[in-house]
Amino acid sequence: MPGLTSADGERLDAATHALQAPFAVVDLDAFDANASDLLRRADGTRVRLASKSVRCRALIERALGAGLDGVLAFTLPEALWLARHGHDDVVVAYPTADRGALRELTRGPAGERVTVMVDAREHLDAIAAAGATARSPVRVCLDVDAGWWPLGGRVRIGARRSPVRTPEAAAALAREVAARPELVLDGLMSYEAQIAGVGDRPPGRLGAAAGAAVGAMQRASARELAERRAAVVAAVRAVAPLRFVNGGGTGSVERTAAEPAVTEVAAGSGLFAPALFDAYAAFSLRPAALFALPVVRRPSARVATVLGGGYLASGAAGADRLPRPVLPPGLRLDRLEGAGEVQTPLHGPAAARLRIGDRVWFRHAKAGELCERFDALHLVRGRELVATVPTYRGEGGTFL
Repeated sequence: MPGLTSADGERLDAATHALQAPFAVVDLDAFDANASDLLRRADGTRVRLASKSVRCRALIERALGAGLDGVLAFTLPEALWLARHGHDDVVVAYPTADRGALRELTRGPAGERVTVMVDAREHLDAIAAAGATARSPVRVCLDVDAGWWPLGGRVRIGARRSPVRTPEAAAALAREVAARPELVLDGLMSYEAQIAGVGDRPPGRLGAAAGAAVGAMQRASARELAERRAAVVAAVRAVAPLRFVNGGGTGSVERTAAEPAVTEVAAGSGLFAPALFDAYAAFSLRPAALFALPVVRRPSARVATVLGGGYLASGAAGADRLPRPVLPPGLRLDRLEGAGEVQTPLHGPAAARLRIGDRVWFRHAKAGELCERFDALHLVRGRELVATVPTYRGEGGTFL
C-alpha cells in the first residue's frame, strides 16, 4: 500500500486550510484510482458496490459512474431510501425483520428496484405478512454460508451468517420461494469473510508466520468453496433461474471473480482503502478517506493531545480496530489510553513538534463507518477543495 508522506500532509492542509477540524476528507484522485483498480482486478466480472463501505450518496454515484454496477445495501430502509433517490438494482445484503420497511416495499414502487435477503422460512413468512401479493411479488436473494468447516466440520472458520450451507439446503429453500406466488427468486449470495475480509500480510514481529498461515487457510477454503458454491448454484438453478450470483469482497476480487458460478463480486471498502486493508499482499490501494483532528493540549514536551478520536471500528476488540495517526509521520497512540472519546494523546518523534492548533490526520480502520462520525465529506484533488457533500448522516440517513 502506498504510504502517505509529509508532502501529502502539506497538500491536504493546503486544500483544507479554511476548515476547522475535526472534519473528514476524501481524496478524489485516490478514490478514482481505487475504483479503476477494483474493476481491473475483476477482469470483466460485474462489481456491485457495497454501500455500507461508502455511506455517501455523491460518492456512491461517482463509483457507479466509474463502472461499478448495482448496489449492495446493508438495511432495507437504506435500500428504500436509495430507491427513492433513483437507484435501481439494490440488493439488501442482510435479512430484515423491519415490518414497516417490508410494508413499504410491498406497497410502493421500490419493489421493482429492491431485492431482499433471506435464509429461513421465517423471512419468507414476514414478507408475506407485510402484504406481498402475486400481482406485485417481492424479489428475494438466498444467502448461503461460505465459511470453511475443516476437520469434518469440527472447526468453523468464517463469519456466522446463513444457516443454509449445502446444495440440498439451498435447493429446499429455493423450492419454498418458488411455491409462493408473492415471491420471485432473484439471486444467490455467499460472502467468504475468511478470504475477503482477512489480510494475509499482518503487521508485527510474527507477521510473516501469521501471514503464511492465513494464506494457507484461504487457499484451502477457496478450493472447497469454489466446488461447493458451483454445486449450490446448480442445485438452485434446477429449481428456478437466478439473475445473479454474488460473492466475495474487496479482499478476494480476483479469486472470486474467477469462479465460473459467480456472476458478480461485491466491493466497497477498496474505494476508501481503510487501514485494515494495508494487510493484503495481492493488491495495493491508495488511502482515500482521512479525518483531521486539532491538537488542543501539550501535557508534556513529548506528548500532543488531539480533540476526540475514539472512532473505533466494528469487530472483535483489538488494536487493529483503532484509528491510525498517519500525518505528520512518526506518531503513535498511547498504549494505555488508545483513541479516546474526547481526547487522544499521541507519542512519537513528531509529537514534540506539534503545537496547539495544529492538525493531525488519521485513517479509520474500516471504511464507511467513518461517515457515522461526520455529516459531510470534503472532496479534495491535489491541493484544492473541490466540493463538500453530505454523508448518510448529513442527510438524516442513520440506518444502523
